[in-house]
Amino acid sequence: MGGLSRRELQIIAGILAATVVAGIAHYADWAALLAFAIATVALAGLAHLVSLATEQVGEQFGPGVTGVLQSTLGNLPELFVVIFALRAGEVVVAQTSIIGSLFANALLVLGLVIVIGARTAPDGVMRFAPRLPNDTATLLLVASFIIVVVGVAHATHEPAARHEREISTFAAFALLAVYLSWVIPYVRGDTAATPAHEASPRVPLPVSIALLAVGGIGAAFVSDWFVAALRPTIDQLGISEAFAGLVIVAIAGNAVENVAGLVLARKGQSDLAISVVKNSVAQVAAFLYPLLVIISLLFAHQLTFALAPVLIAALLITALAMWLITGDGEAVEFEGWALVAIYAILAVFTLYE
Repeated sequence: MGGLSRRELQIIAGILAATVVAGIAHYADWAALLAFAIATVALAGLAHLVSLATEQVGEQFGPGVTGVLQSTLGNLPELFVVIFALRAGEVVVAQTSIIGSLFANALLVLGLVIVIGARTAPDGVMRFAPRLPNDTATLLLVASFIIVVVGVAHATHEPAARHEREISTFAAFALLAVYLSWVIPYVRGDTAATPAHEASPRVPLPVSIALLAVGGIGAAFVSDWFVAALRPTIDQLGISEAFAGLVIVAIAGNAVENVAGLVLARKGQSDLAISVVKNSVAQVAAFLYPLLVIISLLFAHQLTFALAPVLIAALLITALAMWLITGDGEAVEFEGWALVAIYAILAVFTLYE
């Protein structure tokens, strides 16, 4: 394919091969652990494929537009995983995987991006535009408010808790409205502030669109196989549903941000690295979660904003930590390790839930 290097073509071939093997493992009833492992590799590979194509499509735009585009399409695997989990009745896994995605990006990935970015910077300080971190903190706090109110009402058996589904549905539409009121001016402002690129993208647009289509369709199929092997894997390994959702599913479904953010930070592209990660956090909190709440109305098992008290507390601390560390547009290495440590502690806690 025009514009793609030999190495990229080899990687794409490997991803497609892993996807085919994952399908064989599913339909041939291979051992659950093996089928789950292969599906995880294929899902991460397809996420990388979407990331590669998105980067080429967004090459002519600024970091804001590229970050939004990459985060939106990079969340496709997560969207499919949650939908198939809800269809299979795995509500706990579906809900914890969404929150886990938020924690993985806001703590683990952002922390590692800051560590690498600070080490790459000549003076040990990673610098980036402060607007996006502050906007993300605002969106996360709005989402946290809804989750706290619904979660506390559920835990204390308030009269309003009897209408948890209706409140969650209304809150989902409200969150989507807030997100759209932010992202549209943000993208327009970034486009206006970015000078037009005279050089054409390395990969032709039709090729990039074809790769996006293959990645999206493949992610839909692999997500179904991934969820089908998830329950037997949980039972065989003896791990909790919370750990499976918050750690395993979340990390596998966010391979785009995991890889893209770290690579960009290593290249010294601080604004773009932060944009990819922070846009993903904003989208999960104010777009993906409410969208899935609305979509879940089509299934027998509905998704709401009612979370366990420990997850509510962790979400609030995450929002505050993100704002304190990145709100001034600067971050140093130890702050990145602090975010990683918070995620590690939370992961260990869920292991024993």
